Amino acid sequence: MSAVHASPFSGSWYPEGASELRSLLEEVFERSRQRAPFLFPDGLGFVVPHAGPAYSGTVAAAAYRAIGQHAPERVVLLAFPHKGGLKGVAAPDVAAISTPLGEVAIDAGFGGFPAVPEQRVCDHSFEIQLPFLQWAAPQARVTPLYVGRMDGAERSAAACALAKLWRPGVVFVASSDFTHYGPSFGFTPFPPERAGGRLRALDFECIEAAATLDSTQFLATLEENGATVCGTAPIALLLDAMRLLNAGMYQSTLDYQTSGELTEDFRHSVSYAALGYFPRSAFDLNAADRDALLESARETLRRLRETREPQAFPALHGSAALSAHRGVFVSLHRGKELLGCVGKTEGRGPLSEEVANLTLSAALDDPRFRPAASAEGPIDIEISVLTPFRRIRKAEECTVGKHGLFLKLGGRAGLLLPQVATELGWTTKEFLEAVARKSMLGPRAWRDPQARLYVFEAQIIR
Repeated sequence: MSAVHASPFSGSWYPEGASELRSLLEEVFERSRQRAPFLFPDGLGFVVPHAGPAYSGTVAAAAYRAIGQHAPERVVLLAFPHKGGLKGVAAPDVAAISTPLGEVAIDAGFGGFPAVPEQRVCDHSFEIQLPFLQWAAPQARVTPLYVGRMDGAERSAAACALAKLWRPGVVFVASSDFTHYGPSFGFTPFPPERAGGRLRALDFECIEAAATLDSTQFLATLEENGATVCGTAPIALLLDAMRLLNAGMYQSTLDYQTSGELTEDFRHSVSYAALGYFPRSAFDLNAADRDALLESARETLRRLRETREPQAFPALHGSAALSAHRGVFVSLHRGKELLGCVGKTEGRGPLSEEVANLTLSAALDDPRFRPAASAEGPIDIEISVLTPFRRIRKAEECTVGKHGLFLKLGGRAGLLLPQVATELGWTTKEFLEAVARKSMLGPRAWRDPQARLYVFEAQIIR
């Protein structure tokens, strides 16, 4: 095993001086905090970009902030050699790698993967991550694994090996940038003046496919849309490992940017996404936050009924979790009678504000009912805070009583909360038919090959 490898990316991809590098890291982590003040806890896996910190650093910092708050014992970093030539999974044969922030000990023997000469695989997809790890998780032991060509069976075997390595304190990271656009990448399917929106749509199609935790679906999506995602092998391996660890896991997009946004020049652009994989419990609000949201909704409704003036009263208390932008629905009931139900699948503002605004909408704007604000007697409020959505390929992946459903087909879409199926005693088939009707489609629309079906879960606050 080699002794200490000096990273060749110091002084080129990032500053070679320790103070300059610290200043750059401090800057990108602060920008990340401004863009995403709250991050979900207990992530088991992450996708992180690997361009120079001046470009992808702010997006990468979101993932490393989430990793840092987890205080991991070990980070297993899945990278790849851009020059290719590697088959299977291998660890670099090196004892430590030095950056301007000091030496990082490499625990390459963890997991028993074969070692290869470091110079054969040395790549920025791994080494650009080291200063971020030194900054955010200095206590963590680092195991780099370079991922090369594998067929499905080989990837499945490698994922099983990774899943067996997991225990509390272990976090997996896959290194990848997303779409590379421009003549130098041989990818110009649309003109630069339209690239901003088109790249976002293309990238989020890939991100949605990654949320399935199904490497086959992810790779098929890239094959279909042609997106030039460089780290497909590490991401695919990570997805299979995550599914083995927890098939009910949800992916959250922590941040997203393109270099075209940063340079204001889309003739050449690389996309950066930070993705996290979290157990269901990571999305639950604590009791104080639940109370704060319910009090906000009650006060908003009470003032509306008293004054007839629509004024939202945001939650005044609670933790930073209420600053998150999340899908949420507010339902109003009088006994068993539904008076209104309005929500958003993706939050446009913080939960602390969205719940009050949606309470007004449920009381005044649900076109199915007369305004609930004019109803007599007590009105019960129910708040449903949603997890991220996960696209499913088979109806059997939906569990009645646990999952809500969201269906998209053509230009139509419909959503049903998980408690609806429970309250009405539906079977899975009845639930699927009901969400198809909610989408203004025929009851069998969910069987259409072009239909996209998603599951999610909800924390119910009453």
